[in-house]
Amino acid sequence: MNAITDIPYKRRFAEKDLSGASAMGAQWAALQDAGLAVAALAGLTPEKQDARVQSFPAMIRDAGGWRFDLAMQGISDMAAMMEPGVKALLAVADRGQDPTAAAFSLWCEFREARSALLSLVPDSDCPESS
Repeated sequence: MNAITDIPYKRRFAEKDLSGASAMGAQWAALQDAGLAVAALAGLTPEKQDARVQSFPAMIRDAGGWRFDLAMQGISDMAAMMEPGVKALLAVADRGQDPTAAAFSLWCEFREARSALLSLVPDSDCPESS
């Protein structure tokens, strides 16, 4: 394995032994790890840790109701997008080809999906960004 594919993307998205809010937190963390891996493959500088991103599982759990349900579905949808995307990028990199353009496209999709999920949290519940 070369340096570009030696990234911390080892966690599985589907945590079948967990349920509800704890599964969502585990999937959210795995998605953030996958996002970092995609950013690295795209040649981007790692993002500064954002308080809203870090605390999203707790904030959306507190918001509850339809927001929580929609967030659960959105996280599942993001996982369905990211898992095969990261696998494909790693396969390209392992063949010695440049995954930068494809990784950048996936990174943009990831950021848009994450932003949409973050918008589910009422503004009054959001900590200030660091």
